[in-house]
Formats: sequence, structure tokens, C-alpha cells
Amino acid sequence: MRLHHYKLFMLAFLISGMMCAQQQISGTVQGEGGLPLPGVNILIQGKSTGTQTDFDGQYTINVETGEVLVYSYLGFVTQQITVSGQNQINVVLKEAVGVLEEVVVVGFGTQSKRLLTGNVSKIESGQIGGISTPSVQNALIAKAPGVQITQINGKLEGGVKVIIRGLSSISASQEPLYVIDGIEMNNRNTSSIGANLNPLLTVNPNDIASIDILKDASATAIYGAKGTNGVILITTKRGKQGKSQVSVDLSTAFGKPTNKRDWLNASQYEELLRESAFNRFGDQVAADDWVDNRLPRYEGDQDWRNIDTDWQEEAFQDSYINDVNVSISGGNEKTVSFISGSTNDSEGIIRSNSLKRYSMRANIDHNVSKNLKVGVNASYSSTVIDRIAGDNAFVTPLQVIAQVPTSPSHLLSGEPNGTNGTGTRTLYANFLLQDKHSFRKTSIRRILSKVFGDINILPSLTLRSEFGYDYLYQTVDRNTGRLAPFQSTNGQSFASDNGTEILSTNNYFTYDYSSGGASSLNFVFGMTYTRLKNRANSVTGDGFPTDSFRSVSSAATISAGTGTFTNWAQIAYFARASYDYKKRYLINATLRRDSSSRFGKDQRNAFFPAVSVGWIVSEENFLQDSSILSNLKLRASWGVNGNTPIANFGSLALYGGTNYGGVSGIAFTQIDNPDLKWEETAQQNFGLDFGFLNNRITGEVDYYIKKTDDLIFNQRLPYETGAPNNAGILKNIGNLENKGFEFVLNTVNIQTDNLTWETSFNIATNKNEIVSLPNGDDLITGQNILREGEAINSFYMVEYAGVNPDNGDAEYILNTTNADGTINRDRTNDFSQAERIIAGNPNPDLFGGFTSTLNYKTIDFSFTFQGQWGAQVFNGAGQYQETGFGNGLDNQDVYIYENRWQNPGDITDVPQARLFLNNGHSNSTRYLQDADFIRLRNITLGYSLPQSALDKLGMSKIRLYVAGLNLLTFTDFRGYDPESTNDDNNTNTNVGSTFYSAPPSKVYTLGVNLTF
Repeated sequence: MRLHHYKLFMLAFLISGMMCAQQQISGTVQGEGGLPLPGVNILIQGKSTGTQTDFDGQYTINVETGEVLVYSYLGFVTQQITVSGQNQINVVLKEAVGVLEEVVVVGFGTQSKRLLTGNVSKIESGQIGGISTPSVQNALIAKAPGVQITQINGKLEGGVKVIIRGLSSISASQEPLYVIDGIEMNNRNTSSIGANLNPLLTVNPNDIASIDILKDASATAIYGAKGTNGVILITTKRGKQGKSQVSVDLSTAFGKPTNKRDWLNASQYEELLRESAFNRFGDQVAADDWVDNRLPRYEGDQDWRNIDTDWQEEAFQDSYINDVNVSISGGNEKTVSFISGSTNDSEGIIRSNSLKRYSMRANIDHNVSKNLKVGVNASYSSTVIDRIAGDNAFVTPLQVIAQVPTSPSHLLSGEPNGTNGTGTRTLYANFLLQDKHSFRKTSIRRILSKVFGDINILPSLTLRSEFGYDYLYQTVDRNTGRLAPFQSTNGQSFASDNGTEILSTNNYFTYDYSSGGASSLNFVFGMTYTRLKNRANSVTGDGFPTDSFRSVSSAATISAGTGTFTNWAQIAYFARASYDYKKRYLINATLRRDSSSRFGKDQRNAFFPAVSVGWIVSEENFLQDSSILSNLKLRASWGVNGNTPIANFGSLALYGGTNYGGVSGIAFTQIDNPDLKWEETAQQNFGLDFGFLNNRITGEVDYYIKKTDDLIFNQRLPYETGAPNNAGILKNIGNLENKGFEFVLNTVNIQTDNLTWETSFNIATNKNEIVSLPNGDDLITGQNILREGEAINSFYMVEYAGVNPDNGDAEYILNTTNADGTINRDRTNDFSQAERIIAGNPNPDLFGGFTSTLNYKTIDFSFTFQGQWGAQVFNGAGQYQETGFGNGLDNQDVYIYENRWQNPGDITDVPQARLFLNNGHSNSTRYLQDADFIRLRNITLGYSLPQSALDKLGMSKIRLYVAGLNLLTFTDFRGYDPESTNDDNNTNTNVGSTFYSAPPSKVYTLGVNLTF
């Protein structure tokens, strides 16, 4: 009996011991870049039980002490960890060599690229590091297929145009949605001086961990009414568990213009001017008398015969960029953090253009308990820019190239030459006077912050709640002194402030289910709310006692003032389900319902659905054992996105204050349209992902069709309707279509212990076509046209035929319609007789990039080429620069001097120079040029100290590097640069024209990366 009790006691003891050894383990699985890995398989070695990580890379599993957990994920090295009493295990998996497997950030979560059914391009921080540009967008050029990024001109603060898969709107926003760490960013251009300003200058590129670009409807549908133009998700760096790490990145860059044009020197100018005058008067004596009487007007206090001024050199200068970035990261099982600070001090290639930016960031994650995680992302930046006037202003530096070379830039006293009360003159206003006696300073302060919490309600169910705040505050101080050009009021000062505040919140559940076998399901559902408030004020004062007084309060007269306040709000509910069977059959469905204050009361709500499917063919039994094919996935998607008008109150009848002879009143300014609704873009995408030779060769092929319906137009109304003068009504009228191919090819060419060579090539096409317009009518803006059957903003102008070799006349193609319906292609020298035609397209048909990366031991070398083909650029200043003085006395391009018609029989496209006579200077295709180019976008050579040297120094990394930006450009374009265009604010409809627009800079960088 006693023995029996003893056996029962021992059995109970052993069972209780086994129960005590059973414990719950939780943790996070990340890749080396710090991003969570969803869908990682976690099995107990020797057993069939296990689990998977959720979309945030988190997991929970019951295990016994001494058992081994096996963490496996396609594309990563499998890792084994023995449980020894801990209750939390965080794992960092290393990427497997030669295997393409990425984790991409998608809306409200992450996903394995292998299981992705949408189209997402990912750019890691290493691909944009070392590029000396203050703009985030510029660092992305040529890195992603179907993403066209154009730096409008060489100004430091200049606007950047980003187009994803073609233009999907005419009058609404054409820019993608930017989301940083899950919070929507304000990307409105709030410039108050007429030239574009890039709001993303406030973001420090060195804080970025990765950028994911969502392109097709399946990927963007979860952003619903804001996803038509694509979505750019920016993820900033976060801390990692372990020893604190301090990183210091220092760089100094020097720059020059990528190109300088050849203008006439003094002797060439005089020769051509005398010839032009002779061709007008027909008498050399009369011509010489005219020239000898005219040129002294611009000589200032010197003899014009002894002057040869290179005015272009007065506009440009050598630039520099000093960049300092310091960060500290690290943490323990409870708390990890990333804290950084940076300064950027840049002097541009254009005189008087500079930028200084100071930024700080703190990203902190804290595990309150095994079921609760909280965190904060907070950044502050202060950017001060010394700006210059817009391209269309006489006092902008690049317009100085129009000055006469026989006119001095400065008087003998050292004062800039020009009309300033001393009686001296230049042909046009001398920007050097503007530079000396005025300033334009823009200050931008930005706060971007987010607080969040993750609650594990169940092992497979998580709730995330986020609150975001984006505050962009801009002030402008502009002062024009009494001696500056065009100043007749004893000085003028302008001051403005513009503050935009965005409050947003995201609350969503994530449910992850895995059967432990064939099926897995991820489900996300939640809501998002955004509210924007904007307040802007400005005041102008005239008349100051001296130029030492610059504030508006010192002005004799307050001559102008404005004040506005606007706001909008939007709320949305969304759901997304992703299911895969046997990791080979994939389906994804998304539905979002948006409600916006911008639309009429009956049209505020809209649904935006999307569905996509995928088939990983290479996982089928008949391909699994292939030694050549390592990955083959077919995917297809369809979905609908929306786009909103730029105006916040487009559906409402609006009234404004007005002045009736000094008495205040109310005026009707806008007719209401309660039926105004979203533009809708339906997109289909068909894709193929492939990999060969253990994914040493990988790539993607995509074909898309985007159709936008209900385009928003401001339709003018006749006076008979009682509409206000020049007023219209916003209506949904019109349709357009984009279609194109995208191709990506990545190769690992060499991979040994000491040498790795990888290349990446991408290229994309896009064909844009307007399907319908209001009443089928053409809409013409300058040299651009909107016409059914043609691309957006096609060039519309008279066709230049060249020069009559007998008499030097400029000739044009008539392009009139004959009685039988055919086109009359006869030539005429009378511009007014010729008809305009569709002559080109400012949007390229083909564009792409090629990147090569080579690593040999401790040496790294990489370069990127970009290219575009099929676009044209119109030189709006050609009618002054290339006329042989037919339209003024502006200095001329040397091309005109070298190729002008002079004698009967000359074959050329440059007509005879005729002073003040129109011989070819009317706007025609004469000034339209192909903008094809290939550019060495960036190149970097780096050297890292070997580990043995680092160990002696007690450091983790020392890397020295040299880099170049825009070093080579291959093009037949005769202007400054095939990408530089007018920086006018109206970039939707008046595009593709250059007008004294500065080229980008060619930059050489020296830098060092230090890690302690």
C-alpha cells in the first residue's frame, strides 16, 4: 500500500514538473533592416506544432524548457534557438545569399513580397544613401519602374514632379499620396512668389529606412479616394535590441551647373547686329549708324567697344553642400529607440540661392507587457531658404543671359550697372541690383509626429491605434530696396505666413490565422480620419525712410493685405483580406468607404473596391525540382481609386467680400454643384514575377490599363446665366486612359567570398490619351492643348518648315484642309496663314534606369544611369534668344550665329537675321526640341576599414567614399537641360516649356560614415 502511494506521488510530481516546464514565449521576428517579417514559420523541433508571425512580425507559442524553436522563412537563413527559461525571444533573420525575398510595406501592415499579388516597388536606404540632394524625391530617380521623377530646375527648393503610371487627372491633384510611418503627409505647394516650392524638403533623407511605392489598384485601394496617383510609403529607421550604436555621417559636396550654353561674345554680337541691321535697312552706312547710336545706351560709365561681359557667369556660381548626421540607436527587451539630428547647409549653383535645414527625430518602441506595445515617432525640422524670383520674372538670375555683352555688369564704382537713379542702363533690369538691394527668405518649420499602441487581444488578433500630427508652418519675408529694379515707391516689404495642420488617426484590427498546414489568412479592418486646417495671411507695405528699415511696420503705406482660412475632413472605413493556400494560390480583396467634406451632400460617400489573385507556379510539383527555374508567379489585379479637387469647397455656392467705391459688400463668386463627386480611376494590372538559377536572375513584367472617369473641370458659364465675371462651375466631365508596360531585371552576376557584382535594370512605357472632354471641345493653354484622342498637354503649334534657301525666309507648313478633305502641306512665309497641329508631347513614351553595384572585399562601387525618350520641350524664350534680333536685342545663342542663312543657296534651319522684323520668331515647332537623354545620375566609390583595424580602434565601421551626381548627360537637346522646365505654379496644364530655367547641378561629394 505504501509502495502504491509512493508511485502515485512520483507520477504526480513528474506530471506537475512537466506542466511547470511548459511556458508561453512571445517575441518579434525582423529582417536585418529592422522591418518585421510576417508569415515566418516557427516550429518546435521534432514536433508538428508551431505558429506564424503576424503582419507586425509578432508571435506567441507555448513551449517547454529545453526545446528548440526553429525559425524559417523563404529567402532567409533558418535559425534555431533553445528555450532556457526566458519568456521573450526576439529574432533577427539574415537574408539567404542569392535568394530574392523582400518584406514590403503595404497600407496598414507589411507583407512578404513572395506572397504579394499587387505591384509594389521597394527602395532600401542603401540605394539612396550618399546622394547629395536635399530632396527625398530626387534620391528615388531611376530606382523604380513606372515612376517618373523630374527635377523641374536647378533651384535648391525647386519643385519636383512625381508621376506614377502616367497622369490620371487634368485639374485635380497629379501628385502621389505620401505616407510617413503610417501618417499622411501634407505635400501642398504653398509658395507665395510664383515659383514652385517642394514641401518634402523638410524630410531628412538620412532618417529613411525604406521607401515602398504602391502602384496598382490592389496595392493602393486601401487608401481609396487618395490612391489614384499612387502611394509612396516612407518608413523611418528604428532602434534594434542590443548594444547602443552611435553613427556619424559627414559629407561635403561641391557643385557646378550640368551645362552652360554658348552665347555670343562682344565681337560676335556686334557682327551679327550690324548684319541684321543691314538686312533691314539695305544700306551698310545706315546699319552702322544705327548700331553706333544704339549700343552706347548700355555702356554705363565705360566705352562699350572695350567691354565683353559674360553675363552667364554672373548668374551661376560654384555650389557647396555640408551635411552632418548623427544618430544613436539600441535598446533592450523592453525598449528600443532611434534618435537622430542633422544639419544641411547648401549653397546653390544659382546666385543668391541657399538652404539651411536642421532636423531632429526620435523613434521609440516600448513593450509595456507581452500584450501591449506603445511607441512614438516624432520629428522636427527648420528649413530656411534664400529664394530667387520665378523663371518668368525679369529679375530672376538666368534672365541675365539676355543682356548685351557690350554692357558692363558693374560700374567703375563697383555698383551693379542698371537703371538706379544714376542715369546708367542695361538692356533689361539687372538682377545684380535685385541681388544687392533686396532679399526673399522663406522659413519652413515642420512637426511630424505619431503615437501608437498595439494590443494583442488574442494570439492571432491585434489592435493598433495611431494618432498623427503634421504641422507645416511657412513664413515669407520679401524686401525690395529703393535701388532695386522696378521700384518706384521708396522700397517695398512683403510678409506672409501660411500654417497647415493635419490631425489624423488610424484604428485597425489585424487578424492572422494559420492552420499549421495548407491555409493562412490575414484580415485587416478599421477606420481612418483626417482633418486639415489652413490659415494664411499676408501684408504689403510701401515707402521706407531708408533701406535699413525692412519690416512692414516701418512702411509709410500698407498697400495690400490678404487673409484666408480653409479646412476639410475625411473619414474612411476599410477592410482587406489576404488568403493563401499551400503558399502557391493567393487572393487579396480590399474595400474602402470614404466620406469627404469637399463634395456635395449627396456625393460625399463612395466605395473603392479591389481584388487581386496570384499563382506561384514554381511551387507546383511539376516545377519544384527544377534546377533552372526558382520562381515563377502570375498575378492579376483590378480596382478603383479616387481623386479629389484641389479646391476645398468646389461643390458650394460661395460669396466673398468686395469693395464698392470704398464701401464693403458681398459678391457672388462661385456657383454650387451638389452633384460634384470624386474622380474615379479603374486600373487593371497583369504581372509576372520570375527567378532563375536559385534567383541569381530575377525580375518582373507588368502591363496596366488605367481609366479615369468623371474628370473634374471648371466649366465656364455664359453671362446669361447670371454667373459672376469669369466664374465657372466645377463639374465631372471627361475621361482619360493610361496604359503601359513595366519591366525589371535584377542579376547577381558574380558572387564569391570576396567579390559580389549585382545589377538592376528597369524600363517602362506609358501611353496617355484623353477619351472625352466637355462637349468634345479643345482646351488650349499657351502652347498646350487638351484634345480628345491625344495625350494630356500635347504641344499645339504651327509647324516650322525651315528656311527658303533662295531668300532666307522662315517658312511654315500650311496644314490647312483642302476641299477634298486632304491636308495641304504647302509652305508659306506668312505665319498667320498656317494652322496649328498636334506637334509633340511633354510626357516621355519610355523611361528607365540601370544600377550596378560591385563589392570587392572592403571596396564598394556603384552607379546609376537614367534615361527617357519620346518627350519634347518647348523653349519659350526661343523667340528672343534665337531670332537674329528680329524680336529685340537679347543676346543670341551661338548656334544662330554659326548656322544663320547669309547667301542664296545656303541650306539651314536658321533664317536670315533681320532687325526687328519677324522672320521666324513666332512660336512654332522651330523652338520645340526632343528631350531624349541618358544621364549618369549618381556614382559612388567607397572604402571600409577591415575588421582587424576596427577592432583596434574600438569602432564598428569606418567608411570613406567619394560620389558624383549628374556627372554626365548625353543628349541632343540644345537648351540648358532636357528636364529643366518653367517653374510656374500651374504645372497641371502649362507644362513642358522652358523659360530661362536653370539646369540641375553637377555635384562631387566627399564623405565618411562612422559607427561606434
